[in-house]
Amino acid sequence: MIKFGTGGWRAVIGDEFIKSNIQLLAKAMCNKMKAENKTGKGIIIGYDKRFLSKEAMQWMGQVFAAEGIETLLVNKSAPTPLLMFYVEKHELPYGMMVTASHNPAIYNGVKVFTYGGRDADEHQTKEIEDYASKINPDDIKEMDYEEAKKEGLIKEVYPLNEYLDNIIAAVDMKKIKEAGLRVALDPMYGVSEIPLKTLLLTARCDVETIHDRHDTLFGGKLPSPTASTLRGLITRVMDYNFDIGIATDGDADRIGVIDDTGRFLHPNDILVLLYYYLVKYKGWHGAVVRNVATTHMLDKVAKKFGEECYEVPVGFKYISAKMTEVNAVIGGESSGGLTVRGHINGKDGIYAAMLLIEMIAVTGRKISEIYKDIEAECGSIYMEERDYKFSPQKKEEIHELLMIEKKLPELPYEIDHVSYMDGCKVYFKNGGWVIGRFSGTEPLIRIFCEMPEKDDAIKVCEIFEKFLGLK
Repeated sequence: MIKFGTGGWRAVIGDEFIKSNIQLLAKAMCNKMKAENKTGKGIIIGYDKRFLSKEAMQWMGQVFAAEGIETLLVNKSAPTPLLMFYVEKHELPYGMMVTASHNPAIYNGVKVFTYGGRDADEHQTKEIEDYASKINPDDIKEMDYEEAKKEGLIKEVYPLNEYLDNIIAAVDMKKIKEAGLRVALDPMYGVSEIPLKTLLLTARCDVETIHDRHDTLFGGKLPSPTASTLRGLITRVMDYNFDIGIATDGDADRIGVIDDTGRFLHPNDILVLLYYYLVKYKGWHGAVVRNVATTHMLDKVAKKFGEECYEVPVGFKYISAKMTEVNAVIGGESSGGLTVRGHINGKDGIYAAMLLIEMIAVTGRKISEIYKDIEAECGSIYMEERDYKFSPQKKEEIHELLMIEKKLPELPYEIDHVSYMDGCKVYFKNGGWVIGRFSGTEPLIRIFCEMPEKDDAIKVCEIFEKFLGLK
């Protein structure tokens, strides 16, 4: 069974993430490429540091080779944005990345990228699922790895320099060099250490790295940059007076930031900071794109500068598509992924990190000071987030209640309207909102609420909890 969610195909290692399913996915991609007559330029596949990632990449490469499709395999663990960059720059029809991104260590998976370096959309992933469902396992062949290399059907590559040079050309390295910044880096046992450290040292930053060894269990924590998982980085920034602490998730497409005061910056804050910086300090013009569960503070900043903020469903493919449609400056989501106009069409934690470093250098101000400026100009807002596990039966009950019967709890604030574009989102007339939606990558239901006051956001989450029987 191959089933894609919002972040690709993900499965528990040893359960559904097994060699036969991995090669089934590869065979489905081969059949799809042949049916579309898109085998001429081949495909590139990369992998992160998770258990079985490298082997999974090679198993897929052997299937592509057996089908006569030339395959570029990245021969060292690499960040997901590197693969997206390569697909776009070299105009490949498809690329694949073996990763489960920020999921727990027991998961692995595969992301698929389409022409232009974009995340495969729902239409594309549905087609892949359909191709996979029609395959007889006995028809899946594989070529010996060394033989495939000898015949040129598998080529090992490591295009890191191309990717890094692209970022160096996009940021103000001169200003960063002049600033002499001190940066604490936490790759969270993932793949960002080499690319980020190379960029930062090239920019003459003073860099100290923690959690840089290879650990497929990610130190026993989620490889997701959150306030709870970055306590070590917070301590390092505060104890040694770093200008910024930067962390990335397992495959480096998401970013976490600790500011100069030791405060964890929510991904929402990072998006707001970068949009504000690009428009106010760099003079860019254009809209911002966010998903339904991302801060409306972006709407406030956009309004201040006479720009638009567009809302899309969760899934970065929707962000990148809307950005292209409206030529937006920046797009992102509250889970930590973002991209900027002129860069790749997907999330890139490494580029985002360098842009934040540039922001400090160009403005000559600390991150905490810049955010205070934003709140002084646009006002403040507070978000409460909660995650809940559920049984299959409970999921059906909640879906029926919210999405079919479209029932809501009694809420103490006047409702403006309700959207069912992605989950159930209630918009209040005071500018606040609350959403309940099922995660597309983990068996969780998430409730997000944003209100002018913290106590009100907490109160609304608790009302929804009780209404849905989650506590």
